[in-house]
Amino acid sequence: MNRKLPALLALALGAPALLPAQAPARPTHGKMCLLCHQPAPATLRGNFDALAFQNGTMQIKVDDTIEVLRYDRAALKVEGKEKAASAEEALKAIKKGHEVRVAYSEAGGVKTATLVSVKPPVEVGSADLMALDQLEKLVALGPEKGKYLLVYCRPAIRFNEGTIPTAINLPFPAFDKNVDKLPADKGALVIYFCSGKTCNMSPGSMAKAKKLGYTNIKVYVDGMPGWYAKHPGVIAPKAFQETYPAKAMPAIVLDLRTDTAAGAIPGAVAVAPDKVGALIKEQLPAPKVKAPILVVDGEGGPAAKAAADQIVKAGYAGVNVLAGGMKAWLAAGLPVQAGAPASRVAFVPKPKPGSISSAEFQKLAGLAPAEREDVLILDVRTAKECKEGMIKGAVNIPQEEVAGRFGELPKAKRIVVHCSSGTRAEMTYALLRDQGFNATFLNAELTVIDTGEFTID
Repeated sequence: MNRKLPALLALALGAPALLPAQAPARPTHGKMCLLCHQPAPATLRGNFDALAFQNGTMQIKVDDTIEVLRYDRAALKVEGKEKAASAEEALKAIKKGHEVRVAYSEAGGVKTATLVSVKPPVEVGSADLMALDQLEKLVALGPEKGKYLLVYCRPAIRFNEGTIPTAINLPFPAFDKNVDKLPADKGALVIYFCSGKTCNMSPGSMAKAKKLGYTNIKVYVDGMPGWYAKHPGVIAPKAFQETYPAKAMPAIVLDLRTDTAAGAIPGAVAVAPDKVGALIKEQLPAPKVKAPILVVDGEGGPAAKAAADQIVKAGYAGVNVLAGGMKAWLAAGLPVQAGAPASRVAFVPKPKPGSISSAEFQKLAGLAPAEREDVLILDVRTAKECKEGMIKGAVNIPQEEVAGRFGELPKAKRIVVHCSSGTRAEMTYALLRDQGFNATFLNAELTVIDTGEFTID
């Protein structure tokens, strides 16, 4: 039968012809950005993710989508509060995760950033600010004695990752739906906070509350990052279960109880309160790993708070105490494991999408080139770096040249990308994935010597 016939008949009968399904459009603006901004052509709004200054490439994260852009050192402009000697120096100063707007041009499928605008700190009048020391005193008193309402303005998914003790969640996007949860007394102290100095949700909530007639509104502008730098947060049992175990997200759970006969949170590690210092030195991953840490005692009391404080003072951010302790966990009917908790911490970060384990990379790269005929190892370091040594059988295409050399790469093979740190490899992986290649990348530091031997840190 003629394959064109169904479509021709459909047209003849006035019915729409069946067309090939099209891939969904890639997002250009993060969901949080859309609360305040309209999409614009040739513009991205998201979070700064990585910079490969060796070859003039940056990576922007738009929610769960990765965008890789080139930049011209001489032509790029960077707008921000911090002044720098050059645009590239200004790029280097942008912290991972900071919100940015990127204008770009596009030619041959390659995006080139022309402007990077760094989101500035929010402007809040001094009379409307709540200082950390003031907030600390109020939290210590509690809402009844301190006579305040503390409100986290970000969406529930963020509140469930941990919050300041005594806070409730009234997301800014749903402010108008939650007006009934504000105090009846419009002179009552209401404190808003969100994700830090560039977040507009707490000032936005303050403005809306003032329009309703509230007269004693404050903003803790440093938000959760500021609190976590000095203190642990709290997380409710159900929130922890839904945020971590239910989503297979790794976290470290430290159980301070001596009696665990009723069970423990699955994966928990037993530690005596007086052994927390030793555990920090000997077992916890380095603070830069940013492992979520939950401290559990019987009822979320002073033992858990003291242990969590000790961990925070050692330089760890994102530490939380389980609200209500194990008693609340059991009362909520959440999963427990029988028997004694583990005795040692074994935290394995969740792999980045598309990444390959160091062990698998070592196995593949250790094979003779003829033994990995279905795999291509792609080295995206510069030619100068490769002169110091390359893995035997690997192919070198510098990261900045990959987009123009797709035709040299085989779609029938699995392409395993590496660089020296993982940054350029991840950028290359994103480009290859979008072109339909079967690609993966090594997210680790790798050193290759002139014999072709290599080490992974």
